[in-house]
Amino acid sequence: MKYSTFGRHVMIDAWGVSFDLLNDCELLEQYLLNAAEKCGATVITSQIHRFEPQGISAFVLLAESHISIHTYPEKGFAGIDCYTCGEEVDPTKAVRFLIERLKPSQTFSKMLYRGLGRIEMKKSMVF
Repeated sequence: MKYSTFGRHVMIDAWGVSFDLLNDCELLEQYLLNAAEKCGATVITSQIHRFEPQGISAFVLLAESHISIHTYPEKGFAGIDCYTCGEEVDPTKAVRFLIERLKPSQTFSKMLYRGLGRIEMKKSMVF
């Protein structure tokens, strides 16, 4: 089987998200797993950590790479990261799903194209 090194790496800063949502471990883990399914990725495992007094880091390892979220509920902020290798799994579908669930008031995004022998960047995307 021939594998491509091509990948897309989407990064989102989401602001204005509900404190309670950003501090809900079980719900955020489920959102990440659902996002992986929406983009056609294969989940290997997931890991989540709750910080005290608040905040969460969650990571889903994919056969195609990963999806993660780091939350700062007290600031209404979530950093979302989705990197997938190959042409078939589309990280923008995963990120769109997460943005629809988090309902931020503001987002800032970038997408890196990786594995081309150079890094190309798309500065902003609409979510």
